[in-house]
Amino acid sequence: MTEAVIRKKPGMASVKDMPVLQDGPPPGGFPPIRYARRIPSSGPSAMAIFLAAFGVFSYGMYQVGKGNKIRRALKEEKYAARRAILPILQAEEDERFVKEWNKYLEYEAEVMKDVPGWKVGESVYNSGRWMPPATGELRPEVW
Repeated sequence: MTEAVIRKKPGMASVKDMPVLQDGPPPGGFPPIRYARRIPSSGPSAMAIFLAAFGVFSYGMYQVGKGNKIRRALKEEKYAARRAILPILQAEEDERFVKEWNKYLEYEAEVMKDVPGWKVGESVYNSGRWMPPATGELRPEVW
């Protein structure tokens, strides 16, 4: 559209002949400008996050406690089984020790037969108490 149609005037000789038409605000004015900082609340509040974290932590500690009880029960069962079998193992070790000790005494009697006054099996310590031989002394397979 031409300016002549918009202004409802037939042709114009100059731009100066045009009536002044100034832009202005709409009737009632412009709506107010929002200049305040309005951040949308996205996500849970701090209290909700805290309570959720506390709940998860509490549940985890509960599971740790349950696991500790189970582990303690398994350990007690293992120790009870060991206590139950200990007399049998001790009897086997005592039997093995007596056999080895007798062989040791025979060997000692053979080696020391030429020494006058030597008593086979007598302790060289004068404590009066029976002392088992040092570890591995009667177990040549361990050496």
